[in-house]
Amino acid sequence: MDTEAPGAVLKRERVREVILELIESRGAGDPIPSERSLCAQLGVSRPTLRAAVDELVASGLLVREHGRGMFVAPAKITQELVSQQHTMSVPQATGAWTSRLLEFTTVPAGARVGRKLRLSPAAGIVYVARLRLVDGAPMAIEHLHIPAALVPGLTAEELEGGDLYEHLRERHAVRVHEAVQAIEPTVVTRAEADLLDVPELSPALLFERLTTDTDGRPVEYVHSLYRGDRYRIVSRLSLDPAPAAGASAPPPREGHHPGIPPGDFAHRDPIRSSTVGDVQEADR
Repeated sequence: MDTEAPGAVLKRERVREVILELIESRGAGDPIPSERSLCAQLGVSRPTLRAAVDELVASGLLVREHGRGMFVAPAKITQELVSQQHTMSVPQATGAWTSRLLEFTTVPAGARVGRKLRLSPAAGIVYVARLRLVDGAPMAIEHLHIPAALVPGLTAEELEGGDLYEHLRERHAVRVHEAVQAIEPTVVTRAEADLLDVPELSPALLFERLTTDTDGRPVEYVHSLYRGDRYRIVSRLSLDPAPAAGASAPPPREGHHPGIPPGDFAHRDPIRSSTVGDVQEADR
């Protein structure tokens, strides 16, 4: 697939959203239509459809069974760490970050993105695909979805330089307040590998984030793919198992935190978290 062709990134994104909508409307083990059927329904080529399916299989959302078809994968186990103070410090990642636009257009939200942004499927959103670079080297592919009504006159220049949230605050009076972000491992497709300058099926980190403003309105839905060989997340957790004076410890609960032996944090002890994105030096 020609990753530089006009609309190529957007087409893959729209196909991906339709298949995700099918997945979310079904239960684990349920079949989804065949590739041939989906190609006819969406009016796209087999390679375009297969690239989207390959991505979702690699992400663990779909399962392919030879001779039987495609099925919704079992639900993933989710673990959330939340500070009692509901605060998190996010220092800036290392390196000089810049952006190169791949797509910039206004399109209907569609069912899935509209649901996340609390918009009707027909409402306009600004769709942006951009390649993030660190010190000139490709690091991530971002797909941003912003309600068009919030950002009239948003320009390509705003999206290629500086901090997006700063632009939203200063030029569009949109003040971001809170974001819920999920991170999981995946691998890159051929088109993504070409953009990131890595081999196909290289490991990557998939970020999905929904951001709200000070009024609780969703202002941004974004999913991003970061190179697994150059980017890692480091979290510092400050643990305070001792209850405050005069307070009794809450009762223990079942379950455990991945990477931490069962029993740790069993009493919902306070956790203060600081997270930083760490860009690894490339091999010379």
